[in-house]
Amino acid sequence: MALPPILVILPVLLLGSQAAWSAQQAATLHERDAAALRDLRAGLRDLQGSRFFDSWDDARSPCAYAGVVCAPDEDDRASGALRISVLTLGTGLADSTGLAGTLPASLASLSALTDLVLYPGSVSGAIPADIGSGLRRLRLLSLSGNQLTGTVPESLAGLPDLHTLDLGNNHLEGAIPTGLLLPSSPSLKVLILANNGGLSGEIPALFSSSQLFHVDLSRNAITGTLPPLPPTIRYFSVAANEMQGSLDGVFGDRSAPADLAFLDLSMNNFSGRIPPEVFALPSASSLLLSRNNFTGPLTVPAAPLPWAVVDVSHNGISGEVPDALAVAESLYVNNNRMSGEVPQAVASSVFAGRMTTFYAQHNFLTGFPAPPLPLPDSAALCLSYNCMELPSASAADGCPTIGGPLEARPAVQCRSTDVGSSGGDG
Repeated sequence: MALPPILVILPVLLLGSQAAWSAQQAATLHERDAAALRDLRAGLRDLQGSRFFDSWDDARSPCAYAGVVCAPDEDDRASGALRISVLTLGTGLADSTGLAGTLPASLASLSALTDLVLYPGSVSGAIPADIGSGLRRLRLLSLSGNQLTGTVPESLAGLPDLHTLDLGNNHLEGAIPTGLLLPSSPSLKVLILANNGGLSGEIPALFSSSQLFHVDLSRNAITGTLPPLPPTIRYFSVAANEMQGSLDGVFGDRSAPADLAFLDLSMNNFSGRIPPEVFALPSASSLLLSRNNFTGPLTVPAAPLPWAVVDVSHNGISGEVPDALAVAESLYVNNNRMSGEVPQAVASSVFAGRMTTFYAQHNFLTGFPAPPLPLPDSAALCLSYNCMELPSASAADGCPTIGGPLEARPAVQCRSTDVGSSGGDG
């Protein structure tokens, strides 16, 4: 089972729970924490193939259980009691099936907890509603890749130390707590709510004042327009939602995100022209804008650095393919209303092996200046269903098998003086 990216970077220190306990043999775990562990053990179980709970037996101290890290109680050091500071449920190994069951309400009583991780499995039911009220010291909360239902608890917004919140790949629904997207959560840097399907609401205008640098809200039911992004943002995805409106003003002011490397707005209902400022983002390597309702020609300034991928396919974009897009490693302009001849710079980049994918099928393009060179084996080139004869058979060899007809566009659709605005299926 592939792990979500956030789980790959978890500290190796989580594996040191037994060593931490051996240095504190004389101490006793706080009864409230011990009770919560008993509730967890009663509510969760190993799926077939997982042996995470093998060490959770009465012969051991709870602080020697797998995934449990204990530390002295900072609020009551005189008592000598230990509190659970880190709790990791599951092994996280690639061949582990994970855990099943439900999370008990008493999980919120582990008030000294700073890191709570539930590895991918089949844990279902709701996240305890008061989890944020009880776990005020949380820095990391990751429950991704399970079958959790219900809403994202409002109590998680505004936690003073929460850095990373990953609830992706579950079945959560309802409105996303607005506070998670506002400056009222100043420590929150990583927010992943992707692939839940039912999370809704709008991104607030003050989102631009937050301190987030990684936000993934993709594959949900978010509506509304896109406000300006925080200047700190590096990764932003709202792919496969129900957002709409123009991108004008989103990237054009002085606080435009200088470190934004990954932008995915695909599969929404955004409309209007794609602002030139999108292509001028100084750190952007991936621009994914496909399957929207963008129109008009593309205005692309000279790229500040080569893009790994630019995808503006499946829109209503007209005009010519800009020369400046020749620096992209993968370029998708297919299924639009683009016309004119493909720039020499783009064709040369494909045949030189610098651009490994160029999809331009289903447009109104009139020529492709292929140099007298063989197409590199690594290149995927598709020019079918345009207003030109294919320069060679290789111009269709790279086409996707479900990309539609491979022949030229009917001549009647190519006779208009403005083919980019003429009838046809685009």
